[in-house]
Amino acid sequence: MRATPRADLLAHARSVRERAYAPYSAFHVGAALETSDGTIIEGCNVENASYGLTVCAERSAVVRAIAQGHREFLAIAVAGPDGSSAAPCGACRQFLIEFNPSLHVTYTTPGGIAAATLDELLPHAFSNTHLP
Repeated sequence: MRATPRADLLAHARSVRERAYAPYSAFHVGAALETSDGTIIEGCNVENASYGLTVCAERSAVVRAIAQGHREFLAIAVAGPDGSSAAPCGACRQFLIEFNPSLHVTYTTPGGIAAATLDELLPHAFSNTHLP
């Protein structure tokens, strides 16, 4: 099933990106995650002087959702700075696929808005089916 862009979620992602903590890259990213009951959970990137400890907006939203008791996700939207690509990074794709390989993903690009399913963005992903 082909994903369609979610303007409603993207509006949430654009709003929350203003609260990102990005003093090193100045690359503010927001994410809005829709749960199976329709709740919208927002997250933003949080950088750290030890760059490897930086948390992406997508993972920030998922962690907040889990802490609030949500486990089933339908869609996520990711917004970076205007005119830039904000497709989820590889780590976020792997993190998200744990919960829904068919997750609908809307994200900003230099040319506008793009949409795909998570399994399109991360084919042949490692999952719990690979574990004994």
